[in-house]
Amino acid sequence: MRYEHLVEINDPLNPLLEPLSRAQLWRGLVRRAEQPTEFVLGLVGATIHRRIEDGTEVELQRTLDFGPFQVHDRVRLAPLSHTQIHTEASAHFPASRLLIRIEEPALEQLYLRFVYESDVADGAGALDATTAALRNQAYESADLDTVALIRRLAEQGELG
Repeated sequence: MRYEHLVEINDPLNPLLEPLSRAQLWRGLVRRAEQPTEFVLGLVGATIHRRIEDGTEVELQRTLDFGPFQVHDRVRLAPLSHTQIHTEASAHFPASRLLIRIEEPALEQLYLRFVYESDVADGAGALDATTAALRNQAYESADLDTVALIRRLAEQGELG
């Protein structure tokens, strides 16, 4: 399964929309990785077990606590570029990946590209069209909530 979409961050034609800098947007994505309970509905706790810095990227190994189940994942942070989340398979769901990439097709015209992938074998656990559409709609809604929270944090001066 693969699903991707874009969220426009800065719209030069909309003066009512306060623009974000690439650095503010990046700091918001880092905060999402380091403090996911602020961003993920239903997440009751998160523990970062290990932080590895190799000079160019940072990797976080985390456990996310949703109450009745836990999720183990790795987050790679490539500064000012993208985040990648690799979620381990469990009894509840297959392994999956989420890429969030900052795109800037023109100066200060920022977008976030969200790319979702999961290891679902053809026929085994495949979703019908309606369920897949609802899942994709939920992804988009959560991603728009992420951007709205990053905007609020920037307005409050918490992202520089």
